[in-house]
Amino acid sequence: MNNFNFYNPTKIIFGQDRLNELDTLIDQGANVLILYGKGSVKKTGVLDKVIAALGQRKVIEFGGIEPNPSYETLAKAVDLVKAEGIDFLLGVGGGSVMDGTKFVAMAAQYDGKNTEILLRSGVANATVKRAIPLGLIATLPATGSEMNSFGVITHNAAKYAFSSPHVFPTFSLLDPSLTFTLPAIQVANGVVDAFVHTVEQYVTQPVDARFQDRTAEGILKTLIEIGRKTVDNPTDYDARANLVWCATNALNGLVGAGVPQDWATHMIGHELTAMFDIDHAQTLAIVLPSLWRIRTAKKHDKLLQYARRVWDIDEADEDKAISIAILKTEEFFESLGIKTKLSAYGVEKNHIENIVDALKKNGRDSLSETGDLDLDISRTILNHAY
Repeated sequence: MNNFNFYNPTKIIFGQDRLNELDTLIDQGANVLILYGKGSVKKTGVLDKVIAALGQRKVIEFGGIEPNPSYETLAKAVDLVKAEGIDFLLGVGGGSVMDGTKFVAMAAQYDGKNTEILLRSGVANATVKRAIPLGLIATLPATGSEMNSFGVITHNAAKYAFSSPHVFPTFSLLDPSLTFTLPAIQVANGVVDAFVHTVEQYVTQPVDARFQDRTAEGILKTLIEIGRKTVDNPTDYDARANLVWCATNALNGLVGAGVPQDWATHMIGHELTAMFDIDHAQTLAIVLPSLWRIRTAKKHDKLLQYARRVWDIDEADEDKAISIAILKTEEFFESLGIKTKLSAYGVEKNHIENIVDALKKNGRDSLSETGDLDLDISRTILNHAY
């Protein structure tokens, strides 16, 4: 097992009917900015419940955060924070709202230009010294942003990731029943997102990290068990609760501690979202199976472990077992209603070179846990995924 530091200060409030506890989680004298997306939290009544739970605190709203939140929109929230003397941020929504809330928390107290947090690699982690405290209420189980220090923001048609220990949420409230009204495609996306988050940290190189491996395998097997069930039966509390908790634990640092991490599927997928507006999870479903097929020799040992332990494949021929596991993964995504071929999303084959150019422009030319996934290999993966 590799050396590692593990730190996660986020308090989780999990279960039904917990919104009334907000009053005990935020200082009584706080000036609170509630951030949310396109308005579904208004339609479902969640926003009204949140405001009521905040009592007599000064509360201001900022809505309109997009899927794949834009820097320009978030810059307006930063201006509002400064103008209104906001000292606590409360994000209510899915991964985009949660990531956007983290960016606002940093940018509102950053001394340089806010774009530096995005455009200069590592600047958030290295030079952000403070951030406004924040809490999150998750309404979409997918990204795990509710219990980590990461975020992804869109700027000038490109996606930029950031990380800072200062934007760990002080708390996150996870009530699975708040996700019951989600469209089926968003639930399916959430299952895929959590699944791929897990394998990006698991299907890499073996380092004898037994606890991390078994925990990752538990998440993956649970997602396989409840994935279609929670799509088809949105008010099945137990199934949805398991999805919510899997999504949180897939990216809170636990399964990634002390192990190699890949993230090439995400980096390639980000370009697909930025260029063609394909849902994030759908880009992962497109890229992952083809990446594994192209990289089978590089990932042989962990792919075989994945085949044996997650899919219970006992085929004696190791390469055949791996092929079956990859096919089962692809079929699992398809069973959720997520297409796994680039051509299914209206992308022309001649666009592949444009995607590769974007990877080069954004410095994504040495990907994977081994750093040897170059642009030629990315091109091969994309052609295979077409």
